Amino acid sequence: MTSNIRTEKNGGVLTLTFNRPDKKNALLTAMYADTAAALRDAASDSDVRVVVVTGSGDSFCAGNDLKDFLENPPTTPDAPVFQFMESFAGCPKPIIAAVNGIAVGVGTTMLLHCDLVYAAAAAKFQFPFVNIALVPEYASTFLLPRLVGNARAAELMLLGEVFDAERALSLGIVNGVSAPDTLMATVMEKAEALAAKPPASLRKTKALLRAGADKVAAQIQLENKALGESLNSAEFKEAATAFLEKRAPDFSKFK
Repeated sequence: MTSNIRTEKNGGVLTLTFNRPDKKNALLTAMYADTAAALRDAASDSDVRVVVVTGSGDSFCAGNDLKDFLENPPTTPDAPVFQFMESFAGCPKPIIAAVNGIAVGVGTTMLLHCDLVYAAAAAKFQFPFVNIALVPEYASTFLLPRLVGNARAAELMLLGEVFDAERALSLGIVNGVSAPDTLMATVMEKAEALAAKPPASLRKTKALLRAGADKVAAQIQLENKALGESLNSAEFKEAATAFLEKRAPDFSKFK
């Protein structure tokens, strides 16, 4: 486990913290691998009843570290990012997210795989994929329309605009909004309440609520194929180059 992922077990609650605050907790390849390993351990550890996921500093997760992503693209089925997706979506224990700040890209799409989500009032969310010449991932094109409806999902994903915690609450993406200094107390109260419930019943109920996992897995495969094509596109090359050169991308020449 690297220092970029912190784990803490308190009673039946395991807390995973993305710990790269100077980079807004943007995820590195190693962080995906470590989170996947921690979730696999949690799934098999009978002492763990609930998993809490949060970020350090003023951010939850700013998505992929683009430089690392370009240097270590996910080209095989066992790539760490895909291990992360599988272990997170397939975790049999309830997962609660404490969104303490910005949640961008996978920082937002992973919330669709959580069982409960609570956000600080200042939290910001974004599905930025089209803006950087990519496509949404992690079955978000399947889960988000089911959650918020087709029209709102199209607005969020095609425009790729930032939205705040109150809008996330009204859309049903989060369960509640708290002041920053009470967020973790709220989340831990919910986690401890779940941890005190019958564990087998809790796992079975989560499994029933998540029925249709085959459709989620199929959508992930479709998205991954489209993502691979996008990563090889001239549009993405322009977007990535512009990001690294700290300038606005120019897509006017593309058709």
